[in-house]
Amino acid sequence: MTTPLTCLLLFAGWTLLPLLLVLAPIRILAVLRGKAKAGDFPADQPHGTDFYRRIMRAHMNCVENLPIFGTVVVVGTLAGISSTTFDHLAIAAIVARVGQTIAHVASGRGLVINIRFTFFAIQVGCFIAMGVMCVMGAVAH
Repeated sequence: MTTPLTCLLLFAGWTLLPLLLVLAPIRILAVLRGKAKAGDFPADQPHGTDFYRRIMRAHMNCVENLPIFGTVVVVGTLAGISSTTFDHLAIAAIVARVGQTIAHVASGRGLVINIRFTFFAIQVGCFIAMGVMCVMGAVAH
């Protein structure tokens, strides 16, 4: 398996982690204990503790960015792009994704917001650079 595909798999796994470790258990237990109904967790309405809301937003942010990363990785793979630059961009994107999630869950204040934004900006830069490499690879063929 190529480095970018491995990073894509890691991104998907990282996206599932908050769901499996925190969100699903809290929701399932609340329903099973009769403290909530299955429909009591609308995404567009705040509910739960501050930590719960931060981890839910961090999870949803992963969900929102996974298709973008997946697209550039799959297109790059199908286009036959095999370069250390593409590999390093994929690695940087997943490292920044993990950093952004951790910062997102850690706090919603001050310096941590700037750190989270920096990780976000790194990911966007990686997505753009990888996308450009895909286009350039397609043009070269």
